[in-house]
Amino acid sequence: MSNIFNMEKKQNGNIPPMWVEGELRLAGALDNRIIGLLTAIQKTGSLNQAAKQLGLSYKGAWQILERTNNSAPKILVTTATGGSKGGGSCLTDAGQALLALFTRLEQQHQHFLEQLNRDLANNPDMVLLLQRLVVKTSARNQLFGRVTDIRAGSVNAEVMVQLKGGETIVTTTDLSLLTELELKIGVDAVLLINSADITLVVEANSHQFSARNHLACHVLSIQQTAANVEVIVLLPSGETLIANIVPESLENLKLSIGKPVWVIFKANVPYLGIRE
Repeated sequence: MSNIFNMEKKQNGNIPPMWVEGELRLAGALDNRIIGLLTAIQKTGSLNQAAKQLGLSYKGAWQILERTNNSAPKILVTTATGGSKGGGSCLTDAGQALLALFTRLEQQHQHFLEQLNRDLANNPDMVLLLQRLVVKTSARNQLFGRVTDIRAGSVNAEVMVQLKGGETIVTTTDLSLLTELELKIGVDAVLLINSADITLVVEANSHQFSARNHLACHVLSIQQTAANVEVIVLLPSGETLIANIVPESLENLKLSIGKPVWVIFKANVPYLGIRE
């Protein structure tokens, strides 16, 4: 399994990621569901066919239409039953005018949202904050930073990521992925670290470790169960990391709230995500 991944899907053209989203709603009641029903009626000439097209029951579509007609100053849809043609539904002049108005406003609404997202895309600090909110993963720990150095070897590459507090984390990845993902110095990155892969150490200066990553921090919280202990530590940057240890380790390390500790993990532990 690779330990590098994309944080976002590629965008087409110059349209930025849609950080800001919103549905157009008129008068607190007219929304895309109602407008979608009116559009389907206009295309099919049938409330029954319109309901099927939208995945609604006939009764559900009728109730939506009835509430809309009752709340509007003018009838929006007329429905005929029976007759030689088997009846049908069609938009009145008022219904067509409402549909045209909503379509025009929806276009302006989308342009407005795109402009807001372009403005956000030009603010790298805000984008980094928003990325943190949308990354979904089973890994308990997420650290955000920027790639500052890439050292390619014969098989693997070392990638250095500097956190916002100035700490540097080293992670290794397959050399082939550097070319595939066009990984470059200066790109924003996220590091995903499983809590079980973190080792807590006190008085790290008195030990020798093969692990490349050593981060000074202090204990912020301790949650103990019968099976394990969840220790949350605070980095100088204000970011937190979660480590899972056994109860015996808690006793041996004599951990307590506020105690200085070191978190240690190997370079092959973090999963590196980059923003394209």
